Amino acid sequence: MKSASKFEKVAARCWNLLNEGKPFTPIFAVGTFLFFHHTQLGSLGFILDLIVAFIYIIPLFVIYYIFDFPLFLRNYLWIPFVVFLIIWNEVDIKLVLFSIGLYFFFTVFFWGTLYYHLRIGTSWLNFTRFWKLVLKNSDSTSGNAQEQLPKFLLILSVWEMLTVQNKAGEPIPFIPLILFYAFICVFAYILHRNLFDWKPKAYPSFTKEDFLPAMKSLSDKVIVIVIDGMRKERFYEAQTPFLDSLKENGTEYMNMETVYPARTVVCFSSMFTGTYPAEHGIKSNMVWKLGIKVESIFDSLRKVGKKGRLLGIAHLVDSMGNDVETVTAVMHNDQADPNIMKRAKKIMEEQDPDLLVVQMIATDQTGHSRGVLYDEYIQKIEEADLLVKDFVEWLEYQGKMDNTTLFICADHGQADGIGGHGHLDEGERYVPFFVHGPNIVKGKKVEEKHSLVSLAPTLAYLLGAPFPSHSRGKVLLDAIVQKDEIKQ
Repeated sequence: MKSASKFEKVAARCWNLLNEGKPFTPIFAVGTFLFFHHTQLGSLGFILDLIVAFIYIIPLFVIYYIFDFPLFLRNYLWIPFVVFLIIWNEVDIKLVLFSIGLYFFFTVFFWGTLYYHLRIGTSWLNFTRFWKLVLKNSDSTSGNAQEQLPKFLLILSVWEMLTVQNKAGEPIPFIPLILFYAFICVFAYILHRNLFDWKPKAYPSFTKEDFLPAMKSLSDKVIVIVIDGMRKERFYEAQTPFLDSLKENGTEYMNMETVYPARTVVCFSSMFTGTYPAEHGIKSNMVWKLGIKVESIFDSLRKVGKKGRLLGIAHLVDSMGNDVETVTAVMHNDQADPNIMKRAKKIMEEQDPDLLVVQMIATDQTGHSRGVLYDEYIQKIEEADLLVKDFVEWLEYQGKMDNTTLFICADHGQADGIGGHGHLDEGERYVPFFVHGPNIVKGKKVEEKHSLVSLAPTLAYLLGAPFPSHSRGKVLLDAIVQKDEIKQ
């Protein structure tokens, strides 16, 4: 299987400018405004009027970049737009309709149909379902119609009003604008202070303050298979006999919580550093500054002469750098996971790492392109079951499972709509998570709530490595047979 090329890595970063909600809003608003007025861009006077008006709407861009409006909070985004209409009573219906049409063309046809057809081979008729997914979508991407529509409609309407006033020689309503922006800012602050209260609580102390590392390695190897975007209740509905056998003969964590925001690069960064976005620095899939700010489990393993590898798509290079073995994500989705598992076998043969992390992507991609509440999504989970079985049986044949611990989990779930994940809507927060191996308690169900940040320190404990420097997760001692080294 091909690695992700340099072009694919750059293209993935560029796509995130349009995929992630925060950068999309200003990019779409500016692009739409220029496109709408393209016949007037030959006039220097109009361009100057446009630029002056743009300066006055920058505060809107800043407010909408600082504040998220997740889940039900997005309903309140229409209030500033209604206030604008009441105060100024000026709106260009043609611009409103043009921007709405362009938005749905981008999300439904360009993204949901053309992009997914070229990248993962979905049908040219995918738009017949995708439009419904966009309307229901609640995640933090540009495909969140209920969040993006009131944002760009307000920005475009204010910008158009100011441009027209400039062109007519009318003075800018500076004081009313300042008061209007102050209202939006205070309004957003009050909403977030009082209503945005469902983020997972962070562990306050570092792992090293509460746990002692293992005196010796308990496992020769650890394999972590992350089935990206596998929604927990859909996993339980699927026919997965091999994964079920691992789960029932190992330890299952019934309330394993992901991090906020539940975006893939954020989750992987937290899983393998043991800490939260505020510390490791990766706060969305759009990574402005490459590389995590703290130690990862791979750094910890190097301290004791051991090696870890992460097999995943190009996005993960942005946080984990050279510890990632990339795979191209440009292939038919039916071939993605089989090719990834072939590459995993090759890594085990040629490099024989002490820790191998494998990201399986087909389930997540199906959720995004076809929705999570359809049969195609269940089918991909069932295919993952067969592929994991084949991989584990191959490892056993190669003699690499004698003292190996196996983790199966998801990085996040997926909500309704276009497989949304980010704001922790229903189906995103709690993920499948179970451990199997000779040092793992069999048949145990842990009901206590845990966080995915516990993965990194638990890996360090099993492999006899120091905890990553900023790890805050708890060592998952409930699952481990030997518990002698815990500090009481």
